[in-house]
Amino acid sequence: MAGMRTKGSINKATGKVEEGLGKLTGDHSQQAKGKAKQIQGSAQQGVGNVQDATRPR
Repeated sequence: MAGMRTKGSINKATGKVEEGLGKLTGDHSQQAKGKAKQIQGSAQQGVGNVQDATRPR
């Protein structure tokens, strides 16, 4: 659904920012959290795409 895809996009963008801040400050934990959030966002986008594809028209 569009809502799930939107949440995924937001999480991916937030994760990129967190990862960038972690790189800037040298905080490896922050970098890992950012990467994890990006993966979560990608999964949410995938779920949204599947939901759209299987929705009756």
